[in-house]
Amino acid sequence: MFRRALLTAALIAALATPAMAHRGHAGLTVIEIDPISGAVSVTHRFAAHDVEPALPSIAPEAQPSLDDPRAVADLEAHLRARFRLSIDGTDVPVTHAGTDLAADNIRVDFAGETADRDILAVTVDLDFFPGVHDDQEQQVNVRVDGVTRTVVFRPGSEAQTVTF
Repeated sequence: MFRRALLTAALIAALATPAMAHRGHAGLTVIEIDPISGAVSVTHRFAAHDVEPALPSIAPEAQPSLDDPRAVADLEAHLRARFRLSIDGTDVPVTHAGTDLAADNIRVDFAGETADRDILAVTVDLDFFPGVHDDQEQQVNVRVDGVTRTVVFRPGSEAQTVTF
């Protein structure tokens, strides 16, 4: 009887393990600013299994799958529209530079330019996938001249400024 109870407990634990492997929803944004050239690059990274549940709301005319090119295009537009960047108080528009879909990894790149060569403050505001994951976190690393500052966004977060 004890062996049967032990076996049952082991099976239940084994079934629960995959569900516990990924408890939160998170992404990473890296902003790199080259004060010499003025080039600004923005890279957003996500897990596909975090993005696909958002596709019905951000790409309602597409299939809710990253296999659908229209869904990918709508995702790119969503990220562009819900990301705002300013350097020393001047807005920096970014344009889509590329997308890489590799298994469960999504990378979407944007590029911009700044005339500012003495960067003191970078303000970031973003709100990706509102209403989809209540626990969504987006870590943002801002790199200027070899120095990195990090902020974290959660649903409802206000714009955040890092100083250099």
